[in-house]
Amino acid sequence: MGQVTLYMDEDTLGRMRAAAEAAGVSMSAWLAQLVRERTRTEWPRDVAALAGAWRSMPSAEELRGDQPADIARESL
Repeated sequence: MGQVTLYMDEDTLGRMRAAAEAAGVSMSAWLAQLVRERTRTEWPRDVAALAGAWRSMPSAEELRGDQPADIARESL
């Protein structure tokens, strides 16, 4: 298992320590979970399972209703 050394200010360290304590894990485990969440390459299973679950979801046109059409964007 690899090791990482981090340098951070005391305020950030204190917030990380409090978050890890609230989660009931070590700071190392808390930070590792944060990295896993932020570098995820696919949707969590619970979110993917929701696909198609909202059968009465209105279309984009229905959601927009009587809003005027978008204006043309400026080219770069």
